[in-house]
Amino acid sequence: MTSADIDGLVQALPSKRSNYKPTICKLPQLFGAAVSLPGRCVPPEAQTLHLNLNLTPTSISILRHMNFALRAIRATTASPLRRVTTINIQRRTMQIQSIPMWTGSHDNYAYVVIDDKTKDAMVVDPANPPEVLPVLKELIDSGKINFKGIINTHHHRDHAGGNAETLKQYPHTPVIGGKDCDQVTTTPKHNETFKIGEGINVRAIHTPCHTQDSICYFLEDGEEKVVFTGDTLFIAGCGRFFEGTAEEMHEALNNRLGKLPEDTRVYPGHEYTKSNIKFGKSVLDTPAVRDLVQFCEENEETQGKFTIGDELKHNVFMRIEDPEIQKATGETDPLKVMQKLRDMKNNFRG
Repeated sequence: MTSADIDGLVQALPSKRSNYKPTICKLPQLFGAAVSLPGRCVPPEAQTLHLNLNLTPTSISILRHMNFALRAIRATTASPLRRVTTINIQRRTMQIQSIPMWTGSHDNYAYVVIDDKTKDAMVVDPANPPEVLPVLKELIDSGKINFKGIINTHHHRDHAGGNAETLKQYPHTPVIGGKDCDQVTTTPKHNETFKIGEGINVRAIHTPCHTQDSICYFLEDGEEKVVFTGDTLFIAGCGRFFEGTAEEMHEALNNRLGKLPEDTRVYPGHEYTKSNIKFGKSVLDTPAVRDLVQFCEENEETQGKFTIGDELKHNVFMRIEDPEIQKATGETDPLKVMQKLRDMKNNFRG
């Protein structure tokens, strides 16, 4: 690690001006490792810097003796890290590759989830084979992954519609998803778990409303936590109630997903954040909402950059007991607030 690396680490920290910079802040590559920093801004009282690293054992051994680096950071008096006395290094093995699909129209995402240790991987919602299959083929042919299966969040064609074509290329591949998903082989029960490789634990969370077979998937790898939410939870929004009710969406968002650890990163099925937060600001004008508006002005993609904790602050559908939102909707009963918000969003043209 060089002084330039230290400078890069400090410069890569989110600014104090915005509390809603990405929760995972990419830092310079150290010893060939992708480094991420949980948390948006390091508070002045911080004593420990937590780094989630994808490193070789040799690199971990080197970085565990970072006294010189810590001294360099503390010597930078203008740095928000100047009070840090401990650097906590954890190895993580979960990697996620986003595959944008139908950009400019549906703005979908598929995701490849990879267990680094075994290279076992599964693809989430590979709906558009012309965009997904070349990525899978390159990863498989280069030996970067062992393709183990498909995961679907729900049965809509822009999520499960690519299953059949994917299975033509990779026959006998398991398909995990709701009961109505095309080619499904396994439908996990609510809170049932399975693994990807050796390190990634997956828990299925049933979230019926957008569709009755909607399932979100909560993944844990050590302290690394993510959730794939399909069309149930978007950044700053939620899916339409096509097959369900306000009560079901309230249960899904606030009693199930909202109870996940707050540092869980959110990977939704669509990039709808800019339009979602425009609507959100029309009913809730807070610093958290304004910060996300600014973030969207500067960034095109938001998947994996915000957490459940962030959603609890800026997602109006997860703040249905907020007095400002109740005033905007003219309702106080939480379920009526949820339904009114959905109706207002459906008709919003801002």
